[in-house]
Amino acid sequence: MAILWTLMALLLLSFALLPVLRRRRGVIERVHPGHPDAADPADYGFVREEDLDVRLPGPDQDLLDVLDVVQRTQDYRAAAQLLAGTEITGEVRWQRVQAFAGAAALELKERPGGVSETPGGQWLRVWRAEQPKDAGGAAVHAEFLAQQAWRTSTPGTDDFRIIMEEARDACGQAALLSPGDPVPYVTELSVARGLNYSQPEFEKLWLKILDRAPTHMGAHLAALHYWCEKWHGSRELAYSFAEAAAARAPRGSLLAALPLFAVFEHLPEVNLVAGFYQSEVVTKAVHGALHAVHAARQDDPMLAHVRHLLVFFLVRSERWSEAMGELISVDGHVGALPWTLSANPAAEFALYRALAVAGYEANGGSPATLLS
Repeated sequence: MAILWTLMALLLLSFALLPVLRRRRGVIERVHPGHPDAADPADYGFVREEDLDVRLPGPDQDLLDVLDVVQRTQDYRAAAQLLAGTEITGEVRWQRVQAFAGAAALELKERPGGVSETPGGQWLRVWRAEQPKDAGGAAVHAEFLAQQAWRTSTPGTDDFRIIMEEARDACGQAALLSPGDPVPYVTELSVARGLNYSQPEFEKLWLKILDRAPTHMGAHLAALHYWCEKWHGSRELAYSFAEAAAARAPRGSLLAALPLFAVFEHLPEVNLVAGFYQSEVVTKAVHGALHAVHAARQDDPMLAHVRHLLVFFLVRSERWSEAMGELISVDGHVGALPWTLSANPAAEFALYRALAVAGYEANGGSPATLLS
């Protein structure tokens, strides 16, 4: 057994140290950056690792411009104006609320404040104080509290429970300010997971979301976590939830990709089964996600989320050409699963991108054939 664990550790280390890959006589080999045979991401139009944007899964220039203004000036008004002009039932509003809350949380982490220093994220506190009836500010504050609980406390502790209960109250206030907005209830799904809502309580909350936005992909992703084995459900319940959502999804909806997220949430921590990523359950979920991507509107704000997860599975399945096709679409932004689970999302994404390039070239591909 000790020998087995040693071999597994060496295998994981080899992947961690794998910077760039190349093709020689059909074999993928490790090479170092700067080696004449090392693949240059620029050959495929890819963004270099150091320039990858870890904040968002895909482009939202309006959001990035506003974030820059808010963080540079510490004035919340641009954020309030952007959210006020964002459709309340759409996926974009949920993503923007998450982004503003995450930015405030990161600022607070970097500058916790002290006797002579203003804490980071002060603009959010001023926003709530000066415009207590602003629905956007209330939604961002609720999401901020939920994120803070997960970031700074351990589930089950008193500190975690106190912050989560405050987040639950904030969700209720945000919902009252914007009755048709599903976002406060989507945030409460995270609270429900943290505070151990019973299944009847959770289903009651879920019905409120379905009444407002029945095809909201972000809400379904948040709900899926609750039904997972590691939280309050099981593999069977999670798969059932995902497959039911996919079955009732209207044409063009990315909900057809939800089973792939269920598979991802239940991946074995150590996979010793040869061909696992070519198994029927993985292949079926990948095919469903690919179909959803091809049928979806190309401006669907959740499209990048699905494409990023597809890159992960397609590379693991050694479906190099399809992986390269998805990479062309998402390259540049890496703020999505599975990369955000890593301490260095850009490096994790770049590693999988290098694997895809190596496998593609090992099977006769080149920049010319991909871009033609």
